[in-house]
Amino acid sequence: MDAYDGGSNAQRQPGAPSEPGDAPEREVQDGPETAQAPGEPAAVSQPQEEFPAPGRQPADPAEIRQAAAAPAPYGDPPTPTGVAALSLRYQIGVALALAVVAVAVCVHIGMVFLHVAPQNTVTKQHGRGVDDWVYPEFEQNWKLFAPNPLQLNIAVQVRARIRSADGGSRTSGWYDLSAQDGRAIDGNLLPSHTQQNELRRSWDLFVATHDADNRPVGLRGTLSETYLRRIVVLRLERDDATAPGDVLVSVQVRSRTTNVPPPKWSEEKVSVQPVYRELPWWAVTADDTEGSVR
Repeated sequence: MDAYDGGSNAQRQPGAPSEPGDAPEREVQDGPETAQAPGEPAAVSQPQEEFPAPGRQPADPAEIRQAAAAPAPYGDPPTPTGVAALSLRYQIGVALALAVVAVAVCVHIGMVFLHVAPQNTVTKQHGRGVDDWVYPEFEQNWKLFAPNPLQLNIAVQVRARIRSADGGSRTSGWYDLSAQDGRAIDGNLLPSHTQQNELRRSWDLFVATHDADNRPVGLRGTLSETYLRRIVVLRLERDDATAPGDVLVSVQVRSRTTNVPPPKWSEEKVSVQPVYRELPWWAVTADDTEGSVR
């Protein structure tokens, strides 16, 4: 075939006009080109090598590897705090103290659980030990969270008949023993068990073992009466109700019960009149006095 033939495969001089049907010529880029066979993927272009700045020597490969292996500085190690800052001896002491506290907490929780749990084999054999642990500081009852919590203020009061040294007799006024306990507890961060519960529990025991006519019911009636009488006699002697040479002949106890007033936002109406319950006069025996107790 002639070189001047106008076929599709004929060579064309540079700059010659294209003919219809010819493929567009690819723009030739500067620089060497690598021949690529048909069907092969395009070769990834390699980044051009950067030349070092004039006057700078190429880096030593050993120095590059050493710089890459050296870890980056993170500053000084943190200073230990808390228990870790203590010496080994003190760390052991702290660990032992924590262990003792943990054991005591577990024992206390176990004792309280056995106290409130139904009767079982453990409480049958060790019930006295459980009660000794719980009473009186950790007593559990439902008076605060009961469906009908206490809504009454009960004050225990006492008066006395006193025989003076000249043979005369007189009756003292009423001593509000509950008010005295309240004043001793108010503002006291660590009130004693006696101030909080002795008088109140003795009155509760008396009411539970006596009927409305103050007659004892059951075997504990006489015991509760003796217990209450001894408490009020000791309190009168400590309050110096009798002068030197006077003799305490008998005492009378009464309760003064008032309703707890409702809150201001409540529309409930309750009576504010106190209700009294007076007990008969009890003769004071030698066993009731403070000297016999000592």
